[in-house]
Amino acid sequence: MLNNHKPAFIFDMDGVLTDNMRFHADSWVELFRDFGLEGLDAERYLVETAGMKGADVLRYFLDPKISDAEAGRLTDLKDFLYRVKSREFIKPMAGLGVFLDAAEKLEVLLGIGTGAGPKNVDYILDILKMAERFGAVVDPSQVIHGKPHPDIFLRVAELLGAHPSACIVFEDALPGIEAARRAGMQCVAVTTTNSAKAFSSFDNIIAVIDDFSQLCPEELLEKLSLR
Repeated sequence: MLNNHKPAFIFDMDGVLTDNMRFHADSWVELFRDFGLEGLDAERYLVETAGMKGADVLRYFLDPKISDAEAGRLTDLKDFLYRVKSREFIKPMAGLGVFLDAAEKLEVLLGIGTGAGPKNVDYILDILKMAERFGAVVDPSQVIHGKPHPDIFLRVAELLGAHPSACIVFEDALPGIEAARRAGMQCVAVTTTNSAKAFSSFDNIIAVIDDFSQLCPEELLEKLSLR
């Protein structure tokens, strides 16, 4: 049931709620180095596959026929490396708390649609102490297809009771912005993972930001109503 046609803000987690994508990239590079992929660097991971679920990253770079069991094992190993590397550095994106406060006062529905696995979701939201602020949190384990497919964002909208056309997604990764486009959702691009120029080919972007410190929910809702 739609929630009285209220607008919704749907946030990717890594690279949006916190600037941590470099730790993911470095952990993947270390893992793949054990398989002889010396030519894979962090920048290539960030541009080509950031935001995708672990199994899809492995099938993209390592082996398109890797089994679910082996993909799960290697993703767990990479995620352990990531948590060890990042634990002392996780903090909210600049301006995030104030932005969420302002959105809540406007009765905007808030959700998370992330490519991270359940353990990493709990890890980040526990450190940020923000879990209670979001009415729905969806990760790849809850849908059939991860980003760039629209499943994650559509599921968040469904759980919030929001129509896709009333949703604005906040994303740093190109597969995530494509997922928002396929879901029929407008998008705010965050430049933690890609430069502003990298987003130029997407027609669903209504703003490009470095962080949330100068972003106004009212202005975003006005842009949403014009489309």
